[in-house]
Amino acid sequence: MPASNTPPVTLVQAAEIDFEELVALRIDAMRESLERIGRFDPIRARERFRAGFSALHTRHVVADGRRLGFVVVKPANGQLLLDHLYIRPGNQGKGIGAAVLAQVFKEADALSLPLRVGALRGSDANRFYQRHGFEFLAEEEWDIYYLRPSR
Repeated sequence: MPASNTPPVTLVQAAEIDFEELVALRIDAMRESLERIGRFDPIRARERFRAGFSALHTRHVVADGRRLGFVVVKPANGQLLLDHLYIRPGNQGKGIGAAVLAQVFKEADALSLPLRVGALRGSDANRFYQRHGFEFLAEEEWDIYYLRPSR
């Protein structure tokens, strides 16, 4: 649940022209976790994001009239893939991510689809997703995958 002092969060459709802003936010948000495991490479991060970028499935996270992050949810093999959820550093830990998840959960529930997500090993995101009901699914060299069953 979002904290009581969390501003209302809305999700606003992104456009292709937003790519540079989005990739910069992703690199900024991932930097600490990637540095911790010795894998920070902004060029590689940019290339990986570009390869899977779909403006159609990307929405800005807006609160207090400011873009504080973004979320990407894609259909994938009879489920939804929470491909990205990033909140700007400095705005994390304020319930904004939880508010975004609540909206994504409503969408998944309305479609009766499970929701899958992956998180970088050692990232705080692992605890975040587990705290919000995701269950361990699989583990790879760099990532851990979770699933929230359909409701």
